[in-house]
Amino acid sequence: MALRGPVSCLLRTLLSRSQKQQIRAQSVAVLGAPFSRGQKRRGVEHGPKVIRDAGLIERLSGLDYSVHDFGDLNFPHIEKDEPYMEVKFPRNVGAANKILSGAVSRAIGAGHTFVMLGGDHSLAIGSVSGHAQQCPDLCLVWVDAHADINTPVISPSGNLHGQPVAFMLKELQSKLPLPGCTMPSLPGFSWMKPFLSSRDLVYIGLRDVDPGEHHILKDLGIQYFTMRDIDRLGIQRVMEATLDHLLARKQRPIHLSFDIDAFDPSLAPATGTPVNGGLTYREGIYITEEIHNTGLLSAMDLVEVNPMLGANPEAVEATASLAVDVIASSLGQTREGAHGSNMEIPSAKDDTEQLCL
Repeated sequence: MALRGPVSCLLRTLLSRSQKQQIRAQSVAVLGAPFSRGQKRRGVEHGPKVIRDAGLIERLSGLDYSVHDFGDLNFPHIEKDEPYMEVKFPRNVGAANKILSGAVSRAIGAGHTFVMLGGDHSLAIGSVSGHAQQCPDLCLVWVDAHADINTPVISPSGNLHGQPVAFMLKELQSKLPLPGCTMPSLPGFSWMKPFLSSRDLVYIGLRDVDPGEHHILKDLGIQYFTMRDIDRLGIQRVMEATLDHLLARKQRPIHLSFDIDAFDPSLAPATGTPVNGGLTYREGIYITEEIHNTGLLSAMDLVEVNPMLGANPEAVEATASLAVDVIASSLGQTREGAHGSNMEIPSAKDDTEQLCL
C-alpha cells in the first residue's frame, strides 16, 4: 500500500474552487430502486421511502443544486426463477439491473449528478454499468463492510448482493489460479459486459471478507483499506491514498457506492448484514466530504437501509437520517452548515430607516 500524500495535496491545489464548480453538475437526479432479491431479507425494498421520509429532498434543495426526484423504478417480478449454480433469483436481479442501468445512463447523459437509493447492493451492477455507458473512464469508490466480489462459484451464500463487483471487473473474465474465480454466464445477465479495470477500484471500510474474495483482492492487486488500516493510518491518509490511486493519472468521474453497513451497527442498526467495528460518523462523513471536494463525483449509490430490521422506530430513523447525511455531504453539505454560494448578507439600513424607539 503506497501512500503518496504530497501528490494528493498537489492535485487538490491544482483544482481551484472555481474549476471544481465548473466540473460539477448543477443538477441532481434522485431515483429510488425498491428491490430486495439480491439477498434473503425482506424490507430493504422500503429503503428509498424511509430515506426520502427522513428529509433527503429538502436537504438537497438547500444546496446549490436543482433537485429532480424521479420517484421509484418499477421492476418486473419473474415467477419462474430457480437458482442457477446456487445463485438465488438471477433472472430477477438481472432484469432489475438492466432497467436501472438504462435509467442511470439517461440521467447522467442529461447532465445530472445521479443518486440511486436502494434497495440491496446487487443494484450497483446496474447503477455503475449505466454510469459507465456515459463515462467509460470512471473510477469506483466502494464503501462497505464487505467486498461484494464473490463469483457465483465461490459465493458462500449465493446471494447476488455479495457479488456485484465481480460482474464489473474485466480481469475476472480470464482464469485465475483459484478455481471458481472466473465469472460464468448467468441467466438474466446476457446484457451485461464487464467494463471496469481492477486498478480503477478502491475499497474503504472492509472488515468481513470471504476467503475467495481475499484471494481475488490480493491476486488482482486491488487497493483496499480495512478498518484496521483506518485505525492505523487515520481516515485523512486513507482518503489521500484513495484519491492518489484513482486520480493521479488523470481527472475522471467518480462513482461512489456506499453501503450503510460500512458504519458501525450502533449508528446504522437497520441494515441486513451489520458487522461490529465499523466507521464512526466522523470517518464516514469525512470520506464523502473529501470525494465532494474533488469536484468529480458523478454518481452515487446509497444502499441496504432496511426499515424492517430496526429494533424500534428510533433505530430506523437513525439509520435513514444517517443515509441522508451521507448523501448530502457527498453533494456539498459541510459540518459548518449548508450554505449556498449565492447567499447574500443584507446590507444595514441607514439611520433614517432604522426603528425609532
